[in-house]
Amino acid sequence: MSDPRLTPDPARVVRRDPAQIAVPLTDLCRTPEGPRDRQFLYGDAVTVFSEADGWSYIQAEKDGYCGHIRSGDLGPLAAPTHRVSAPATHAYARPDIKSPDRLGLSHGSRITVSETLGTFARTSLGYIPSVHLTPVTELAADPAAIAALYLGTPYLWGGNSRWGIDCSGLVQAALLTCGIPCPGDSDLQASLGQNATGPYRRNDLLFWKGHVALVTDADTLIHANAHTMSTCYEPIVDAIDRIQASGDGPISAHRRIASLSG
Repeated sequence: MSDPRLTPDPARVVRRDPAQIAVPLTDLCRTPEGPRDRQFLYGDAVTVFSEADGWSYIQAEKDGYCGHIRSGDLGPLAAPTHRVSAPATHAYARPDIKSPDRLGLSHGSRITVSETLGTFARTSLGYIPSVHLTPVTELAADPAAIAALYLGTPYLWGGNSRWGIDCSGLVQAALLTCGIPCPGDSDLQASLGQNATGPYRRNDLLFWKGHVALVTDADTLIHANAHTMSTCYEPIVDAIDRIQASGDGPISAHRRIASLSG
């Protein structure tokens, strides 16, 4: 049986129009006005299948996720030149840090830069500090280092941004920034890489029922979790014992992505 998260509903597919997210952050909802499944960031590319009553039924390019978002949060598809590589940034009214900030953008947002003026990049949103941007063609190499950018981020079920993120959102952000395809939910992520045994290695993935964490060294992991309501480091042994005691069982999978095994 096909997964409805990743397979468009034929009854809702009446066209296939390219578009992108045109606001800093938007919820992907299971149904119009329904619960949040995931979130999308500014510049995320989507295909619009239909629209009704202010809601569009779409599929995301980055992970194939389908669902409903508010139509007003969409705009014309543009070719991104850069992504936000800092944990977060601001777009300013002028190339001046004392000018009004127009909006905030999370790590991973995809931006089209028209020109560089001193230490600022000019975009349709305003002027963004160039130091906070990286060309989209330049991929990171260490997912654990990307995950560390989210340290202290509040835990948010279905969250995908610096303003709030969950366990699978953190892993997806880390892997996508390194050019590694990654679905949006932990049950789907458990198929990544290969089963691993022996000592934990940096960038291994550890899974429990409904939870995923990223190994940073043989003794430590990083994860977005509801225990601390944040993204934090935790000793692996402590996490195993705590999660077992909470009733969510032992580690269900230990996965290693070949390109990151070193």
